[in-house]
Amino acid sequence: MNTSATTPALPATSPTASWLDELPGRIADLKDGHLLRVRRTVAPAGGAMLQIDGQPMLAFCSNDYLGLASHPALATAACEAAHAYGLGSGGSPLVSGHSTANALLEHDLARFVGLPRALYFYAGYATNVGIIPALVGAGDALFSDALNHACLIDGARLSRATIHRYPHADLTALEAALASSPAQRKLVVTDAVFSMDGDVADIPALLALCERYDALLLIDDAHGFGVLGAPGQEGRGTLAHFGLTGENASPRILYMATLGKAAGVAGAFVAGSEVLVEWLLQKTRSYIFATAAPALLAKALQASVQVMQTETWRYTHLQQLITRLRAGLAPLLARTPWQLMPSHTPIQPLVIGSNAAALATMEALRSRGLWVPAIRPPTVPEGTARLRIALSAAHTPFDIDRLVQALAEHADSLLAPAS
Repeated sequence: MNTSATTPALPATSPTASWLDELPGRIADLKDGHLLRVRRTVAPAGGAMLQIDGQPMLAFCSNDYLGLASHPALATAACEAAHAYGLGSGGSPLVSGHSTANALLEHDLARFVGLPRALYFYAGYATNVGIIPALVGAGDALFSDALNHACLIDGARLSRATIHRYPHADLTALEAALASSPAQRKLVVTDAVFSMDGDVADIPALLALCERYDALLLIDDAHGFGVLGAPGQEGRGTLAHFGLTGENASPRILYMATLGKAAGVAGAFVAGSEVLVEWLLQKTRSYIFATAAPALLAKALQASVQVMQTETWRYTHLQQLITRLRAGLAPLLARTPWQLMPSHTPIQPLVIGSNAAALATMEALRSRGLWVPAIRPPTVPEGTARLRIALSAAHTPFDIDRLVQALAEHADSLLAPAS
């Protein structure tokens, strides 16, 4: 007799919808709202030229503000280091990844920005999302400018501190929030140069508030390092621009900057007092538990810091390009609703308005061989979609004139009466 049990039949079930089924529709919604992002394939083509999806384009989109990404001194340093150190670091900085090249780079960076000590990270985003939770936590208070970069925002959220978001550059609102906070530990975080507007934070005023209310000031100088600086200290960053380095450095300031923009390579660093940097070394999870940056990058960055100190013509040339662009666009702005944001940095945002209009302007430039990507919400507020014109020492005056002419031609086509 067959005594094996018979498997009972399962009840019939109707297929249920999964949240994954929503994704195609949600992507379609992004497209309908002119918010779909498109990734391009890019290759360098000499100077400020890029091959974008196989087409040669004059690019005004790169954060390579000094044109160092293709500098032969940096490439030579990286190649020599690859032979000497290999390609990977092999471990986290506190195990076996902190090479002699990385150590020398930290020394050079600290000296360059005029602060006691520096700590080198493999990426800028990882720096801010790691150091903020190392500084404050639950029960502490964090004060964040409304236009801060996403990595500062995410670092603030990860910290679990109480977050006070003050209106952009509103020092009165910030002071009121600091004065009313009962927290013992307070941290103010801000971009130094705001990446979508190009304006510069009032660091001396922020520092004065931090001194008054016993707070620490963390500044992200991703777009100021290598670009700003007082005469004779060109490129040393926003702190140098305000004279807050060397003997004027404050122990209340923690300075962070990225190394993949003006420096032309990759990574980031944080600099400040000996005790602050030591604390971050001990407590920053994105530093302790990540593989260290390869030595070949550190050697390329050492070469970059050297070039920044010797080829000072790059700063002069860049400032001349900024002046030329703003003067060239002035007549155009007088006859269009477009707005050029006030900025003396290489970030020159041209606010167009709607998402569709910004995309149309980008396409008009692309058809003329120029690449200036449109920036749309949520990166910028609704109704302020813009072209983020990024200038570089690799541009020529002719490049600037070509961009101005192309924008003027597009504006003429929009203003022409319908036939």
